[in-house]
Amino acid sequence: MSDDAATINTSIMVPISKSLHPLHEIAMTPTHKLLLKQWLKEEELILNRIALKETQIDSVRKELTHLYCFFFLFHSISLIILFTTTSTSAFPMSCTRLWVPSLCSVLCSLGLIWAVRYKMESEAHIEKLLEREKEDGRLLGKCVEELKKKGLEFDLLKEVDALRRAKSLRVCEGKEGVKKWSGRDFVTLFFVGVACFVLVLTRVILCD
Repeated sequence: MSDDAATINTSIMVPISKSLHPLHEIAMTPTHKLLLKQWLKEEELILNRIALKETQIDSVRKELTHLYCFFFLFHSISLIILFTTTSTSAFPMSCTRLWVPSLCSVLCSLGLIWAVRYKMESEAHIEKLLEREKEDGRLLGKCVEELKKKGLEFDLLKEVDALRRAKSLRVCEGKEGVKKWSGRDFVTLFFVGVACFVLVLTRVILCD
């Protein structure tokens, strides 16, 4: 009789254990529960870092816009002042003093171009970090979803190792993808061309 009761109890417990929700199984297992808490906390930290980097990118882009405006505004005003001085002044600046405005223009252009290039490099660096954070968030989100879906069937060693290998593979791919030319190079060349064009206009205004 006792054997029959044990058999009945076992047959009852099996479907009960199978009917448990994966989240209930995780709550009953310390290792899975701790891992889920750690991953959820890491997801929150990643979201905070993503928001911070997006704010930094917006700030750098605003600074770049200000530099662009200042570059063209400076050269426009300097050319207007130079043209007005040479055409209306009783003692206009001669061609022999061409080096004075040319030197000022070159120094200012080099300073602004360096500042623009530095800000563009900063923007590119932050964008790379942002892409890494987003990729880490996607990988971690998949692992969290798998853990919530599978419960005790979730293989900790296998899944965590797969997550690490995915991160290392992504880092290796990022190091291999080196580009010889980028949009930042063309922007720099454009500003160099504008600076040279301003020098030519300066010579035309003073000497012709």
